[in-house]
Amino acid sequence: MWCPNLGETDLMSRCIDSNDSRSANPETTRLMKAARFHGTEEVHVEDVDQSPLGDSDVRIDIEVCGICGSDLHEYRAGPHFTPEEPHPRTGAQLPMTMGHELSGVVSEVGSAVSGVAVGDRVTVEPNIPCGECRYCEDGDYNLCPDSVAIGFHTGSGGFAENVVAPVDHVHTLPDSVSLEDGSLVEPLAVGLHAVRQSGLQVGDTACVVGCGPIGLTVVRAAVDAGAKRIFVSEPNDARRAVARELGADVAIDPIDEDAVDVITSATSGGVDVAFEFAGIGPAFNTAVQSTKRGGTITVGSVSDDPITTDLNDVVTTERTVIGTNCYGFPPQSFRTEFDAIIQSLAAGDIDTDPFVTGQIELDDIVEDGFEALLDPETSHVKILVKP
Repeated sequence: MWCPNLGETDLMSRCIDSNDSRSANPETTRLMKAARFHGTEEVHVEDVDQSPLGDSDVRIDIEVCGICGSDLHEYRAGPHFTPEEPHPRTGAQLPMTMGHELSGVVSEVGSAVSGVAVGDRVTVEPNIPCGECRYCEDGDYNLCPDSVAIGFHTGSGGFAENVVAPVDHVHTLPDSVSLEDGSLVEPLAVGLHAVRQSGLQVGDTACVVGCGPIGLTVVRAAVDAGAKRIFVSEPNDARRAVARELGADVAIDPIDEDAVDVITSATSGGVDVAFEFAGIGPAFNTAVQSTKRGGTITVGSVSDDPITTDLNDVVTTERTVIGTNCYGFPPQSFRTEFDAIIQSLAAGDIDTDPFVTGQIELDDIVEDGFEALLDPETSHVKILVKP
């Protein structure tokens, strides 16, 4: 069994500053700016003590951190992920420093750290499994029910001047990968994992319902996987345009057209593989009904409300509905999607320009970040935040 190079003491000490403004080592503590989530639509940029450094931790001075759909989900309707009471593993609770799509430069390492040095340019795999449950025993770390995430559960996050992370979760970036691109490794890995989960084969047809940032990474990954024809259903004009730029063949506005009719008519009954990344009932049912008999629907969205469907659309057609959750967690992230994305970026195989539509300062994260992205008419895909 693999256990993270992180003791409960390190996890607990990392949360002290975030929750009660005390430091494990007051003599070395300094204040930093951080965007903290207090509750629904309540994020404030505040001066907080930086998190203490455990023996197996690395401190990273943040260069850039992307706003993720899960951050928006938390801001708009949370808390969903962030604990309101002390978390049983970390002790962290609201208010919480957000942000997990991050990159930066190592500024300090713990006494037990090896393989990562001050000055290294890095990105971080933010999810920390328990290392002890049946899923971790089997190596299925991304299925761990007790996993915690930087930016949601640990008291340290990327929307700040610096972040503390376990060394086992820190990936060094090749010189050819910019720090801006380093912050995109996490969402790109989500899209790659979803396509792998789906079983998509070279020559298959596919549709993506919901083209937010992750849906768009799925489009890119499906192109690379050899999809013959890709349909997308997305009401936002700008994001449909980006989907086309990334390789989608047909971009449907579901407000003006019936996506199911368009897709099934063009494919003699439906695509081989569908992906759902909108998190609402009509989108899920569109994905199901746009898939051929015997096809596969891969669901990776987070929903605010329960979704209902007619199971006859699954049972009588022998369609398969599967979930996709993030990507391979450490130590597998160094051999699966996370590391594969870093290698592809280093080789110049991924054009990141279509994804990044804005860069803002930390002080502007609410109005020019969260609110801008939640505007139904937004022209943004991914906004990067710099402290």
